[in-house]
Amino acid sequence: MNTRRSEIDAEIFLWIRQVIAMTAKEFPQLIRDRAIFIYFIYIFTLDIIIATEGITMELHNATVAVYDASQSAESRELIYRFQRPYFTLYESVEHPDFGLQLLDKGKATLFLDIPPRFAEILKEGEATASAQLLVDTSTANTGYLASSYATRITDQFSNEWKANRLSDFGSSAKSLPSITNQRRIRFNPDIQEAWFGTISELLAMITVACMFLPAIALVREKERGTLEQLLVSPLTPFQVMFSKILAMVVVMLIGTSVSLFIIMQPLFDVPVQGSLILFFTLTALYAFTTAGLGLVAATFARNSAQLGMLLMLILPPIIMLSGIWVALESMPTWLLYIMNASPLRYFVEIAYGILLRGAGIETLWDSILKMSLLGSVLFAIGLWRFRRQFAG
Repeated sequence: MNTRRSEIDAEIFLWIRQVIAMTAKEFPQLIRDRAIFIYFIYIFTLDIIIATEGITMELHNATVAVYDASQSAESRELIYRFQRPYFTLYESVEHPDFGLQLLDKGKATLFLDIPPRFAEILKEGEATASAQLLVDTSTANTGYLASSYATRITDQFSNEWKANRLSDFGSSAKSLPSITNQRRIRFNPDIQEAWFGTISELLAMITVACMFLPAIALVREKERGTLEQLLVSPLTPFQVMFSKILAMVVVMLIGTSVSLFIIMQPLFDVPVQGSLILFFTLTALYAFTTAGLGLVAATFARNSAQLGMLLMLILPPIIMLSGIWVALESMPTWLLYIMNASPLRYFVEIAYGILLRGAGIETLWDSILKMSLLGSVLFAIGLWRFRRQFAG
């Protein structure tokens, strides 16, 4: 009995040593491959800075062309309200046609056309004073924001003018019925877009790297002919795949730590409201899940070029439609069902929940369970495909 137990312990110890040796082999290979190593450093450092500083969903310096036929204090007051950082006055034109030409050429985002009797109509108060605002919405997001901000400006100008007119007649706008909207902004009180941008880019880059690194490592084994050596070694297909995933998980945790503690917190003040241990544990789980999908793709690819094409087919919909850049609520029902098969969908809820909302396992357990089950299925499919290649 003791002899049998000793044999089992020796087999387990040998199995663990083999996995450790195979895992350790992956790190020098990553460092020797300079292109991949530089790319890895880039996606966890400079890419996050560029994505946050260079890409913004807010409105900044939208160009405004103006035709002021009124030439009055009231029209100048309205024009003056289109100020930085949201708007910048591009040009005052001498004819409305010139403003339309600026819109056509893309040199102006908005064209404000103020008619001749604008001030007189305001002062008479017997009709509505109109000013035409034309918005270039060829860039939909910028056009929508510019239109919304301009509407707020004109509404505020109109309300202030009404209040002044009421005071002229001995009344006050405060005496009129009103509705007060009391808001409480939670989790991001100052509405820092950088918090959202840095976390979103980090999740996207983790997804890219988790799929790419183990997949390219497996394909390189095929290209270099070392896969045949693995076929005649005492290693099992599970050990070969698991060691590559384990090495990639360690690399991902290092890259995530660099991004979080060297880039995101010092430069953008991104908070960590929840448990760091929980966050890194679930990041490792997500890396395992996504690596399984990458290895499935690698079993269908014969070389790096084919792998690149497969990943280009898989990665864009996963990143774009998992809730990072597009709200899940805005998607059609059939697409939501498809995206249930994306590990990133659940990791987005986990990452934002821990970092910004301070959520724990009791809140995130359903996302954790779904991501774990999905990871197990993907790893099983990859292992099945890999065993078929071994058998062949």
